[in-house]
Amino acid sequence: MRGTSTTGSSPAELAAADESDPGRAVLPRWVKRRLLAGERTHVTAQRHWAQLVGTVTGVVAGFAVVLWLGFRLPPDPPLLRDALFLAWVVLLLRAVWRLLTWRNGWFVATDKRLLLTRGVVNRRTAMMPLSKVTDMSYNQSVPGRLLGYGQFVLESAGKDQAMRRIDWVPDPDEKYRDLCEVIFGRPAAPSVAAERAPRRRGRAAGRVLVRLARRAAGR
Repeated sequence: MRGTSTTGSSPAELAAADESDPGRAVLPRWVKRRLLAGERTHVTAQRHWAQLVGTVTGVVAGFAVVLWLGFRLPPDPPLLRDALFLAWVVLLLRAVWRLLTWRNGWFVATDKRLLLTRGVVNRRTAMMPLSKVTDMSYNQSVPGRLLGYGQFVLESAGKDQAMRRIDWVPDPDEKYRDLCEVIFGRPAAPSVAAERAPRRRGRAAGRVLVRLARRAAGR
């Protein structure tokens, strides 16, 4: 069943939403369909590429082992070589699957809620309203500091949490500040009167000191 105009999922409505909200433009089409009409994005982040380092390393190392054993093993019987190559193909297919999973892993923070997507065949979206978030911690390991990713841990008012940990967040310092503004609100800017008050108090104190100095000099 196709979405109606109230969901903002038609091509014309998605294009209009991209123009009014540039943060939507980087999202895949199926993720945009999860957003409500009039909902504005503040943070959009795909999982950091470091999540694939172990997978890619395993494929390259496995290929090197297969080549080395291929030259070392006798040509007959070829069954062992075929088994090694088949094992590497399975490892390669596993890497492709993880790549597709990585591409579909998105974290989105709007002005109303937080969303975390995942899945290739069965796509899942975890959601938490901003009003339920009570606290958030920011963790960054040594590899995370070197490669530029971090982890956010959310605390909510309810016991059942659809979203708790957000891993592999790129540019975590910037995303942490933006997310804090979304969840807890932007700090109110000081008014002009509040900014001028310390200056007035400083000037008044300076005048008092001058008067006391003059009186002391007159004595």
